[in-house]
Amino acid sequence: MKLSSRLLVLALVAVPAVPALAVPPAAAAGPVLVAKYTFDSGASATGRVAEQSGRGVPLTIRSAERGAVRFAKGPTGQHATLPARCLTTAKICPRALLEGADDPDLDPGTRGFTWAASVSVAKAQLAGSPNVVQKGVVTTESQWKLQIGQTHGKAQCVVVGRGNAKPYLVRASVSVADGKWHKIRCQRSGAALSVYVDGALKGRTVIPATLSIANDKPLRIGGPNFNTRKDMFHGSVDDVYAQLG
Repeated sequence: MKLSSRLLVLALVAVPAVPALAVPPAAAAGPVLVAKYTFDSGASATGRVAEQSGRGVPLTIRSAERGAVRFAKGPTGQHATLPARCLTTAKICPRALLEGADDPDLDPGTRGFTWAASVSVAKAQLAGSPNVVQKGVVTTESQWKLQIGQTHGKAQCVVVGRGNAKPYLVRASVSVADGKWHKIRCQRSGAALSVYVDGALKGRTVIPATLSIANDKPLRIGGPNFNTRKDMFHGSVDDVYAQLG
């Protein structure tokens, strides 16, 4: 009995303690790409344009008065060009836009949200404040939008919250209406609405942190609708995307 007890003590002393495995912290959820359009494959015979994130909806070309969307090669693949600006005296005004079905991923509520596009447009092509990309219109229950101001050609990011028709707008400090390609990014984060041009912050404004964006309207690139000749985008657009979070 004494020998067995001694062996047991020696065994306990000889075996080192095994350290507990550290549990890695859970990875924080990052932003999620919910829509992406590069236009590199152009449009199908039925006027459909592919979506590249794998999560968004395809686009359909819609037109009025024989308007057409053209696809051409540029510095980073193909891009889309919307119809030219009409003369104010023209009886027929070709118009076109790209439209995607209502998508809940594009209704961020109060969450962080980013929407962006690369554009090439000259000041002479601006009519009204051309809408580059948007979901919802100002008269609906909410909206997010990227537009170009007609007077100075500056990029503008606009949001309207549910339950209040007041628009909140941030305007970039530089013009993008010079016929060159510019990357424009709108970002809503909490109580801040920011606009970036070519990767640099060019404007920021305060919005209510409780402002909620959600509507049943389609995604539109190139204009709000066909009810007016104003606010249609008449330049070229590329690399449109939206990111949630």
